[in-house]
Amino acid sequence: MSHSEATVVKQKARASRTALSMRKIASMAPPPPLAALAALSALLVLSALLAVPGGSALAQSDADTDLFLKARVISVEAIRDDSSVFDGFNHGLDVESELITVELTSAPYKGQVVQSTSIKSGNPAYDFDVKPGDRVVMWAEVCDGDIVEAHVFSPDRGRCLKWLVAGFMAALLLVGGLTGAKALFTLGVTGLAIAYALLPALIRGYDPIIVTVLVSTAITIITIAAVGGVSRKALTAIIGTTSGVLIAGLIALAVGSAARLTGFGTEEAAMLLYIPQEIQFDFRRLLFSGMIIGALGAVMDVAMSVASSMEEVTLARPRITQGQLLQSGLRVGRDVMGTMSNTLILAYTGGAIPLLLLFMAYGTPMIQMVNFDHIATEVVKAFAGSIGLIAAIPITAITGSRLLKPSE
Repeated sequence: MSHSEATVVKQKARASRTALSMRKIASMAPPPPLAALAALSALLVLSALLAVPGGSALAQSDADTDLFLKARVISVEAIRDDSSVFDGFNHGLDVESELITVELTSAPYKGQVVQSTSIKSGNPAYDFDVKPGDRVVMWAEVCDGDIVEAHVFSPDRGRCLKWLVAGFMAALLLVGGLTGAKALFTLGVTGLAIAYALLPALIRGYDPIIVTVLVSTAITIITIAAVGGVSRKALTAIIGTTSGVLIAGLIALAVGSAARLTGFGTEEAAMLLYIPQEIQFDFRRLLFSGMIIGALGAVMDVAMSVASSMEEVTLARPRITQGQLLQSGLRVGRDVMGTMSNTLILAYTGGAIPLLLLFMAYGTPMIQMVNFDHIATEVVKAFAGSIGLIAAIPITAITGSRLLKPSE
């Protein structure tokens, strides 16, 4: 073969390989973002429908008589009352109170000075000390535009929370860059979905589990598509997340029903019996919907980690087989599972520390402890969510081995 013929053969071979590579790239091209757009559209439509005022679904606010206003403390004067009250055990207690003078900083009463008498109850859960210069929130009773009575409601915690949120956003943008900006967007979408879709639907009496599954699916699609792009990787993570959350919800529903959880494990749940809307809630299903939302973030994290690692493996080793890619995804998932399995358990345990301390202080027997409705509920939440998190790993790995490597 002459030199010119050999050159032609090499060029044809190079062209053939290029064409093959182009076909592979085309076969892995991301699908059109119809799913993400559909999910976002459905969420917006649902929010719009639920935002329309209707009937007695939402209570009318008593804004003409009760207001919460921000204020700055000018002076605090201690008042000593010689009278005594009895605490129920025939012990006389001296009554202590303070005369608090504040300047209102909220419109339309900005600049107005009011005084409030604060009576100390002796309970640190309700008493708090103020000093001149402190920022507080006042509860005011208004009649014909004039403040009739005002009391200190709480410290103005919003100022500190604003700085905390600003620091979080700055850290997210500084470290994450464009991805951090996408994360902020998805966080905003999640907040809006909960505030304008999930909660209004629940307060109107819709089935909690159905509404929660729909909203969770929409949040998952929008979040993963925004952060990871509309791609096969995103579809892999979405399938893994949705499957894991559904498994967690089904397990919570089955175990919770078998354990006869009532849904009244907290005072707030019991208070829902007396809301002005007079909604007949199914408290068990409301409890399980909360479990689904609680597990969503951790399951999404695991599914996205596995899908992203599998995509990186296919880019680094284009000739990898589906079986090898599956094993790679499972190995990564096991490593993630080793640390993430503690996430939900520690999160729920952290919220129950005061109650656990009470049990320890009074030597509560284990058989009594685990049969408290609140404790049993937390156990079901933690372990059902963890099982859903674990189940998401093989589902994501199997899905990724098919989508990210469609052919051997």
